[in-house]
Amino acid sequence: MDAARLDRRQIESLQQARLEAMLRQLRQSNPFYSARLAGLDFDPAVRSLQRLPFTTREMLQEDQRDHPPYGTNLTYPLDRYVRYHQTSGSSGSQPMRWLDTADDWSWWCGCWAAIYGAAGLRDDDRLFFPFSFGPFVGFWAAFDGAAALGRLCIPGGGMTTSQRLRVILDQRVTFVACTPSYALRMAETAAEEGIDLATTSVRGVIVAGEAGGSIPATRARIERAWGARVFDHWGMTEVGPLAFERADTPGGLYLNETECIAESIDPVSGEPAADGAPGELIITNLGRWGSPVIRYRTGDQVRLTRSHSGPTALAFLPGGILGRTDDMIVIRGNNVFPSAVEDILRRFPEVVEYRLVVTEGDGGRDLRLELEPAANTDEQRLADGVTQAMRDRLFFRPTVRLVPPGSLPRFELKGRRLVRESSRQSPPATS
Repeated sequence: MDAARLDRRQIESLQQARLEAMLRQLRQSNPFYSARLAGLDFDPAVRSLQRLPFTTREMLQEDQRDHPPYGTNLTYPLDRYVRYHQTSGSSGSQPMRWLDTADDWSWWCGCWAAIYGAAGLRDDDRLFFPFSFGPFVGFWAAFDGAAALGRLCIPGGGMTTSQRLRVILDQRVTFVACTPSYALRMAETAAEEGIDLATTSVRGVIVAGEAGGSIPATRARIERAWGARVFDHWGMTEVGPLAFERADTPGGLYLNETECIAESIDPVSGEPAADGAPGELIITNLGRWGSPVIRYRTGDQVRLTRSHSGPTALAFLPGGILGRTDDMIVIRGNNVFPSAVEDILRRFPEVVEYRLVVTEGDGGRDLRLELEPAANTDEQRLADGVTQAMRDRLFFRPTVRLVPPGSLPRFELKGRRLVRESSRQSPPATS
């Protein structure tokens, strides 16, 4: 089914039918959700999803601690499950284990088919996946989703960046799937080795795992280096791959609403956010019955709108994922998302890599930007330019420190550029 061709009435009718069927199954055989739904006066036919309780990551983690190793959010006997994956743990919390049945995995591949279709994948495309294939679900799902479409899929596990670049050249790869950070890392390595990525056969770079694909300056830097179109998408281990960028609508994500019900709420009050206003994305997935989530608080900030005048009636996220609610930092009264800082820094071609260091002190919170400059950079001019840009756009003046070339980490998976430190003085010892 092509969700993009449906009108709102058709989308909502399909959502209700799938939600009703899923809830009937979960109440019968899913211990986690049968307990959470017990005693609730809820009739899905009257479209009152908001009467159901939220699900949070902390609840699922606690359930797995209390019922190791997989928790009780399993609708079927264990012998029905065929795939094991786990979350990346990038938020600083312990990874969660996740199981999928064969039907669930087919659903994952179908969701990826929507992502690839929106990017304009052709029968003759060759896809390269420059990942070390560990337990993180996204790499496997992207690979299997493309293979299910009959496309040539080339794995890049166990290779150096240089070796991966050679594969791209030798096998005339047309699409690369990776994180924005690693797309920039491959471009950096290519430049060091005298390879002009813009002249290769690559015509598309599909990115996820970070906000970079929808950050204008990061996106522009990747597209210049690769000479290819960037396609952003969004998903999570807990909910599946559920948002994609269409070739005809750059700079935002459409939600695959035949496979989920999406909401946006005020992250503090829990009340619905107004159409197009900032809010936390809430997801109920509809096709992954073996390990579902209902009203899952993703922690991702978006501006969800259904009044977008685009080519489809699907809900739209202008600007994609704006940031993580738990990553927002308050600097001298200003609410700052790391993605906003990245958009400023990526506009300076002299900045090869960077890190944000937030210091908690007795006098408040400060931000230090550690910048790794390109060779032959006028460092004082760069520092002054970044400082002024931060003041102009984010209304505060950070500390800017330039560090030696090659001293900051590079990332194959999600970039971890936000560091928190404490400079508070310990109270004097008492006798």
